[in-house]
Amino acid sequence: MFNVGDKVVYPMHGAGVIEAIEEKEIMGTTKKYYIMKMPIGEMKVMIPLDNVSKIGLRQIIDDEGVNKVFTILNEQHSSISTNWNRRYRMNMEKIKSGSIFKVAEVVRNLMIRERDKGLSTGERKMLESAKQILVSELVLAKGIDEDQMLCILDEVFQHQK
Repeated sequence: MFNVGDKVVYPMHGAGVIEAIEEKEIMGTTKKYYIMKMPIGEMKVMIPLDNVSKIGLRQIIDDEGVNKVFTILNEQHSSISTNWNRRYRMNMEKIKSGSIFKVAEVVRNLMIRERDKGLSTGERKMLESAKQILVSELVLAKGIDEDQMLCILDEVFQHQK
């Protein structure tokens, strides 16, 4: 159970802060919902309390986790399939896992692939989505704003050449 003020990650959407816990009636059924504010895009998300474990809502990473993310981002990419379809499915599974470390792998691998060979439209969209998920959690974990985090990530990828 999370509390108001907790910083949490909603897999496939990113990180945010629980602003409230409210009861709402939707289609004749009354349920309790977390009202989560996303730092990027100023979006609010309602998450049913009875689905929390199923969707994988979790606390954001700590400083040690942030360091691990940057270690992953600085590594040379692991062997990934040259088959576009297989690579896309594998990356989508990593993003859906809700693990910031797997999302960091996707961002790293796609950034390197973009630099070396270019990306298809589908993979470019996937990179933007994965990057937004990554940045949303890092922004909350480090207590800095989105622009600062994007500059830090740009520096990481500039040094990979």
